[in-house]
Amino acid sequence: MGGRIMSSSLLNAVRRHLVNGGLPVTDEGVATVLRDSEQAPLTGRALWELAGKITNDLSGAGPLQPLLNAPDVTDVLVNGPQQVWADSGDGLKPTGITFPDATVVRNLATRLAAAGGRRLDDAQPYTDVRLADGTRFHAVLPPLAVNGPFLSLRTHRPIGFTLEELCEVGTFTAESADLVKQIIAAKLSFLVSGGTGSGKTTLLRSLIGQADPTERIVVVEDSHELAPQHPHALTLEARHANVDGAGSVGMPDLIRQALRMRPDRIVVGECRGGEVIELLAALNTGHDGSAGTIHANTAADVPARLAALAMPFGVSRPGLLALISAALRVIIHMRRAGRLRVVSEISLLRVDVDQGWVRVVPAWRRDGAGVVGRPQLQRLLDSAVGASDGN
Repeated sequence: MGGRIMSSSLLNAVRRHLVNGGLPVTDEGVATVLRDSEQAPLTGRALWELAGKITNDLSGAGPLQPLLNAPDVTDVLVNGPQQVWADSGDGLKPTGITFPDATVVRNLATRLAAAGGRRLDDAQPYTDVRLADGTRFHAVLPPLAVNGPFLSLRTHRPIGFTLEELCEVGTFTAESADLVKQIIAAKLSFLVSGGTGSGKTTLLRSLIGQADPTERIVVVEDSHELAPQHPHALTLEARHANVDGAGSVGMPDLIRQALRMRPDRIVVGECRGGEVIELLAALNTGHDGSAGTIHANTAADVPARLAALAMPFGVSRPGLLALISAALRVIIHMRRAGRLRVVSEISLLRVDVDQGWVRVVPAWRRDGAGVVGRPQLQRLLDSAVGASDGN
């Protein structure tokens, strides 16, 4: 069988027997059916290998399931029936797995979408959903996906790392770790920025864990990923519309609910749209030390990214600058370096609302260059500590 899916006739026959016999979709249940099947007269190891593959095809992600189970795989991408790629930490590489045809890929996609309570068909040819194990699943069907369907799966393994552990693997240097500890202790509001797969969520999870255990933290996420190791962290997760298009609860709604839950800090898993306005507004209500993540290729790109997310929702540029000026202090930027994800820059946001500009001023860089904002960051930290001592 290799990396291919077995015939549809065998799958359908096994599915019918399982349903009629009331057997579970497990290796044992499938093996029971196969022992009596004339289509697959197997015994021993071959029987159990086939049973495992059929179980994956009926309830898991088919031939993709072994990739999703591998501890080092972060992303699995299907570019039509003949191309499956995976990222094990050192970039995307072809896997050699193939599907018999586009129909089999489509059947897998529609089943995974249905398992997550979403619709995927000709009338709704794309979907984005979190599966039961936390995997983020996205699919686009033809004709939108030329030579597709195209599937994208990102695994979810909420492994908590301490700052010390991240230092050991090279994400932090001793100096950058000391700076972020001071930023958390001083309750400076910050964003973690970075490109796709740069480690933003992993870093934010670790930073939340550094907050004072007596603080109440409310996490708002589109898809539950952070799972911070903190004794008083609560998570609110957005809800997508059901197959009838009803029942959705968006991130902006949840941020407003979080404000009523007596939080000390509010954390937004990732700002992808209008929720950035709610986050910036929330940071102006006395919730110091709040945080979020944002997709940006460099720290200097963050202001433009904030504008791109907020301004389509009716926020004027002066209004956005006023929100940023009052709400955000620090950007912690992540980047990939081979298999390693590193903190490459810690910067300050400087805003002049009257002049209409916002600048990103580096305070620390991994390469040691251009740290013109270091004195300003130190003054921020010192003033925050002084204010805390005064209370």
